[in-house]
Amino acid sequence: MPLLIGKNLINKQFDIFFIGIKGFVDSSLYKKYNFSEISITSFSKILKKLQKEKIDEIIMAGKISRPSLRDINFDLTTLGLIKNYLLESKGDDKLLTTISNFFLQKGYPLFDWVSECSELFAREDNLTKLKPSKEAILNCNKGLEVFKIIGNADIGQSMIIQNQLILGIEAVEGTDELIKRCFNYIKKEDSAILIKLSKYNQNPYLDIPTIGIRTLKYLKEYNYEGIFLEKDKCLILDKVEVIKFCNFNKIFISTIVKR
Repeated sequence: MPLLIGKNLINKQFDIFFIGIKGFVDSSLYKKYNFSEISITSFSKILKKLQKEKIDEIIMAGKISRPSLRDINFDLTTLGLIKNYLLESKGDDKLLTTISNFFLQKGYPLFDWVSECSELFAREDNLTKLKPSKEAILNCNKGLEVFKIIGNADIGQSMIIQNQLILGIEAVEGTDELIKRCFNYIKKEDSAILIKLSKYNQNPYLDIPTIGIRTLKYLKEYNYEGIFLEKDKCLILDKVEVIKFCNFNKIFISTIVKR
């Protein structure tokens, strides 16, 4: 995801410098780009690098695991951030907001990359040749009703529905594992759907709902009918490849507007 966004902005003549978090980034992918790898335990080094490279705005993208205070030696800057905002006791949404606020206070606001990279998102009503069945639409409507209740909670962004029954809601395991887990509950004679939405009051630049070819391959493997994505809110990795795969395998991708 970071490389996809960065390459898109570079093609639009933006100057981009990548900072990868050690242990969570494949540095070999960034060999031809301006790149530095820094430990999550050293926010002071990140700040120094931002200053050295004369960075004005930042983008936070990708996925890392939240470290435990018991397992890692943090530098003083990072410890100060933890002390002030109690990172370990809050959910992932609060954690990301806390970190972005930390950088904002240091003079590094979030860059509006979403507006600049709008073509990377699910924008069309139907992205595939196959459109959702009437049953799929009913299942989606049921999911939207439930999401109105749980959408403010700091839980996952995905849900699986069949016969207007919620088979599963994404937890810490992620969307792909949710797809595999719910296959055990799917009735063979009917198809299930996946919906993916942003949370209510979610920062539009943090924890963006994202799908890629791997997720669609799981939908095919486990015989799902298709996926509904929130319009203009869900990022599609390798969008052309994903649509081509879905058209070949008769899986639909459609967009919805959250209520």
